[in-house]
Amino acid sequence: MEESYNTPSEFIDELADSPAPNEPNAVVADADAAKSGRSKKYSIFVVDDDKNICKMIEINLRKEKEYEIEVANSGEACLKVIREFVPDLILLDIQMPGIDGIETLKRIRDEEPRIPVVMMSAHGTIEKAVQSMKLGAYDFITKPFASDRLLVTVRNALTTSSLKQEIDTLRSELRSKFQFKNIIGQSGKMQEVFRALEKVVNSNVTVLIQGESGTGKELIARAIHYHSSLRSAKPFIPVNCSALPESLLESELFGHEKGSFTGATGRRVGKFEVANGGSIFLDEIGLMTQATQAKVLRILQEREFERVGGNEMVKVDVRVISATNKDLEEAIKTGEFREDLYYRISVFPIKLPPLRERKEDIPLLAAHFLDKYAKQENKELEGIAPDALELLMAYNWPGNVRELENCIERAVVLASTREIAPKDLPNSVRAIGEKKIYESDNTLSSWIEKLEEDALRNALLENGGNISQTAKKLGIGRATIYRKAKKYGLPMVK
Repeated sequence: MEESYNTPSEFIDELADSPAPNEPNAVVADADAAKSGRSKKYSIFVVDDDKNICKMIEINLRKEKEYEIEVANSGEACLKVIREFVPDLILLDIQMPGIDGIETLKRIRDEEPRIPVVMMSAHGTIEKAVQSMKLGAYDFITKPFASDRLLVTVRNALTTSSLKQEIDTLRSELRSKFQFKNIIGQSGKMQEVFRALEKVVNSNVTVLIQGESGTGKELIARAIHYHSSLRSAKPFIPVNCSALPESLLESELFGHEKGSFTGATGRRVGKFEVANGGSIFLDEIGLMTQATQAKVLRILQEREFERVGGNEMVKVDVRVISATNKDLEEAIKTGEFREDLYYRISVFPIKLPPLRERKEDIPLLAAHFLDKYAKQENKELEGIAPDALELLMAYNWPGNVRELENCIERAVVLASTREIAPKDLPNSVRAIGEKKIYESDNTLSSWIEKLEEDALRNALLENGGNISQTAKKLGIGRATIYRKAKKYGLPMVK
């Protein structure tokens, strides 16, 4: 049972009789802390004009080895301190002369909104305590408070704050991982994709990503979500519509009520509900049955749905990003796909080119995957041998970027020299690649020439055909620019 204290002196007297750190109870507490992996020291800032209260809290919290305590006796002193260092937690009294706790809280929220603040209030200031919660305080405790209540509140506040920081860090890492600059491609077709992405990320329109398997449709969908200022703080939920039969897909998307079918032992929340506020990615939407298509159409039209076996309407705010490798317009003609749903999901269509149509990106992609898997396998590799690169350029890549990635991962594992050699590539790549090199002019030199032409064309376009600016951007001489541009028939100005 918790004990409460009517005066600070009662509390301090009780603390004086409690076990020292080397006594059994404290040893158990330290062991528990060690088991839980708590090694970080948390800084706690106590702000109260009553010095006895500050002393009481300080003595109690210092018994916990993981806390470092600082004390201030006014709102002004608190604000001055947090400009010099940011504590992990502030315990802030509401009733103080000068700047009171409410005003101090407002200024803390303006200057350092990440700091969790626990308000301390007397019984007569409960209304203000509620007001402080509306202003962003984590919690409030009422004086006189129990020592156990104080410790639990402090631990909960610190745990919640740590989790929020971890989530923010993960979100930041995800944004970085799915930035457009991390989607590799310098070809003209990929530049068109990047320009389209920049236009659509900060809108709420539905997006339909079309492309063959392995072209990176989910990567593009994640980039759209994590680049969005409107949605990125909320979930991104991918659903593979081809992986489940119709009955299970409906339950997966919309959830179900207890008893709605055999095995439904309780209510289940569907993916649309989980994605509320964020984005849902419907991969291979072209394989949905007509019945499921009708339900998705209703969500797009009404922003509401019913769980399987339920009568209650569930409201959601979800951005729908779809993907398909099917020709949906042809599927409409054959009656496999609803025309009204097609127009709903394809407000902003993005077409990803297959790798065979952007072969100038192969060296960049191969180098990226080589670096990734060399690090993963802890191997020092300098690059891809010219004859191996010729094979990669000549092969048609029916599995697109995914197949190229698997090929390079395998080659890294097999490589016995400092470079990826032809012998490290799969038989399919070697056989077809060698045949195409023999039958055509797909030599490494011809591909390098094409890359050079594309790079020069893009640089001239960016600089309005200005030779001097283009030369500066590419780091080569004006005479070289002039000669190469003339060779490839590219427009230029003085």
